[in-house]
Amino acid sequence: MAKIGILNLQGAVSEHYDLTKKAVKNLGVNVKVESVRYAEDVEVCDGIILSGGESTVIGKLICKRGIDKVIKDNNIPVFGTCAGMVLLSKKTDFNQPLLGLMDISVKRNNYGRQKDSFEQPIDILGQKFLGVFIRAPALESYDETKEDIKVLSEYDGDIVAIQQGCNIAISFHPELTEDTLIHEYFINEVLNKIN
Repeated sequence: MAKIGILNLQGAVSEHYDLTKKAVKNLGVNVKVESVRYAEDVEVCDGIILSGGESTVIGKLICKRGIDKVIKDNNIPVFGTCAGMVLLSKKTDFNQPLLGLMDISVKRNNYGRQKDSFEQPIDILGQKFLGVFIRAPALESYDETKEDIKVLSEYDGDIVAIQQGCNIAISFHPELTEDTLIHEYFINEVLNKIN
């Protein structure tokens, strides 16, 4: 049985957990969803979902607990939302710990402060999706020479969702909607990798 871990360090962890369970049910696949907090929990996962929150704090915890090493050593796919997008990048506009799994550069808080948060329909994976942007980052650049990178969505001229290999980084919060589209997509990417 495949296992998707929801990294329980900060952010909308329970919302990701609930939406991932719903996505598994919709897909009718044999996948266990579990909240994980430590390297030994992450090590037995086939995919990890990294939620929003404060990316500097999450990055420090990931490094302190050795979660970064486990993810890299085991080539575990990661789906990162908001702060997760920042952490997946190789470079950001602030000096902080990063996973550095994707050849992307990210600008933190691209859309402003908490009071500037907004919701906007966007196109992703061939469908309309409600993007919930809360102190959201956006891509500054990505390595266009990498064949395994594909842009999944743009908003107002900014790239807000991108994939490299099985890793997915998005700047908004799909877990704050009822739409399982992106979670289902990630689950399928994980299952395709392990099968």
